[in-house]
Amino acid sequence: MNPTGLLEVTAVRRPTPRTVRVTFTGAGLRELEPWPDQQLKLLFPPPGRPVRLPSSAADDVMRWYQAYLAIPEDERPVMRSYTVRGRDGATIDVDFVLHSDVASDGPATSWARRAAPGDVLGRYGPDPAYRRPLSTADTVLLAGDETALPAIATLLSEVDNAVAFVEVADAAEEQPLPVHWLHRDGAPHGTKLLEAVRDAPLGPGAAAWLAGEAGMVRALRRHLVGERGLDKGVIEFTGYWRRALTQDDAPTSDDLADAREKLGG
Repeated sequence: MNPTGLLEVTAVRRPTPRTVRVTFTGAGLRELEPWPDQQLKLLFPPPGRPVRLPSSAADDVMRWYQAYLAIPEDERPVMRSYTVRGRDGATIDVDFVLHSDVASDGPATSWARRAAPGDVLGRYGPDPAYRRPLSTADTVLLAGDETALPAIATLLSEVDNAVAFVEVADAAEEQPLPVHWLHRDGAPHGTKLLEAVRDAPLGPGAAAWLAGEAGMVRALRRHLVGERGLDKGVIEFTGYWRRALTQDDAPTSDDLADAREKLGG
């Protein structure tokens, strides 16, 4: 399947007050092979402009990215990573988490608030080159905040020996999934999740999948390695977002350390 192209919105729903689920159709989606935690990059056009795709060979991600950077800044779409929440034939669903404060919206969240059928975005992926094998551990811990829900939902459909903890703003954000729901209800982000993971029984053959706010993910990893004795190699982790920073801001020293560890450095 060609990993680059256009997506058109066909439906917009609100499964929870803070979640916008957008259904897209586009060329090649019917041939898309599904797998858990399937990620793609969405390209959001500048206000008032059509989306402009990089002009490069779609099967070479590095040349594609260089061509993306070569687009003039005033025409270059904003690129953000998302996980496919579900698919049905020639359509895919993508969930967007909304902030309670509109003023803190980034370009993707702002777009999602006003998304309507007929809107068009660009995409790169899902690319099979980034497909990761499922863990064969005796127990797989899945832990994250609401931004990790799409990936956790797809992992639960394939992993029978998983135990999942998800922290959300409040009870209204729960979805029909077999997870342990944790409500912040005004508590600092990540504290309820860390408490629950600390109390979770994990056997010696456990592995973990962690995703969500980057600082929260680091705290979970430190606990699992330093206090629970898990080997770093059995922990898959991704910081989806950073508190008070966007994906366009420069990486912090912690971000760079995370990247080195993911690359095995």
